[in-house]
Amino acid sequence: MNLLKVGLIGVGGIAEGRHIPAIQNLAEKAVITGVSDINVHRAEQIAEKYDIPSVYENYHEMLPHIDAVIISTPNKFHSEIAVAALQAGVHVLCEKPMALSTEECDRMIQASKESGKILSIAYHYRFMKNAQAAKKVMLEGEIGEPLVIRTQGLRRRKVPGWGVFTNKELQGGGSLIDYGCHLLDLSIWLMGNPVPVEVMGSQYNLLSRTPDQVNLWGEFDYKTFEVDDHVTGYIRFENGASLLLETSWSANIKDDVENVSISGEKGGLDVFPFHLNQAKHGMLLNSEASFIPGDENPGNPQAENFVDCCLGLAEQVVKPEEARMVSMLIEAIYKSSLTGSSVKLDYRKEVESQ
Repeated sequence: MNLLKVGLIGVGGIAEGRHIPAIQNLAEKAVITGVSDINVHRAEQIAEKYDIPSVYENYHEMLPHIDAVIISTPNKFHSEIAVAALQAGVHVLCEKPMALSTEECDRMIQASKESGKILSIAYHYRFMKNAQAAKKVMLEGEIGEPLVIRTQGLRRRKVPGWGVFTNKELQGGGSLIDYGCHLLDLSIWLMGNPVPVEVMGSQYNLLSRTPDQVNLWGEFDYKTFEVDDHVTGYIRFENGASLLLETSWSANIKDDVENVSISGEKGGLDVFPFHLNQAKHGMLLNSEASFIPGDENPGNPQAENFVDCCLGLAEQVVKPEEARMVSMLIEAIYKSSLTGSSVKLDYRKEVESQ
């Protein structure tokens, strides 16, 4: 079997910390042959450090020489680069969020359909051991139909003080589009991708715009802070289920919180840590898993699924249409916050028109 030739566009922390090691762990299936970054010196350093043969200042020059690409650029450029790669006949794994708008997502999906190439989005929380265990429990009907989902991704004082995370033009938002999107995607996937019909949301950034910051993840300028650091949302679905979302980089809470809790008609579960809660045999039962199989690093199964999909050996765990729904909901939460009103969605009509 010929090795899948993989390139990387954007070689910042996520590329070096997750994607490069994960692909290099698949040496029997794939090889990284090139990198491209607007910071050419950084690209050259990464290439030398990880024994990658080619560096490209312009990513377009790399596309004819690779089979697949991993995009780890600021969010603003996701759609543009992904469409160019797909049109060049290259499979794409794009970092989350998929894009800054549903219109950009639609262009990516259309390019994938026209080229026949894989388009996947790096929502790696789906590949976490606990998430895989929860999905299995859901598919086997252990808790029945989901009724209420509580989704929390709360950090007490962890505004990313590096990169462009607080640049609204390049990123499109803050805590929701960067961090909350992972838990939102995971929640909807575990629910079985129900159709959303109405969204309400509120966003805040007062804490990050005050002087004398105490922040555990580096320094940032509170005077120029322009994105959200705390967001709440309420999503109502066509099947009657509802989802309560809260996410933050900065919030006056005791400890960080990360969990998806699902209450169903027959039982409930919590993902982090994994618990199964049921009423059976006249008792209230709470079950914990003493062992959950899988890789401790979700980047590894994510990379393997992408490579196997490119080679025709597997089915995508993260489909682009599902990632588009997450972007649509993020868009609606921000819109609701700005208008002070709920946002009604006609998701079925949108899908039919694509």
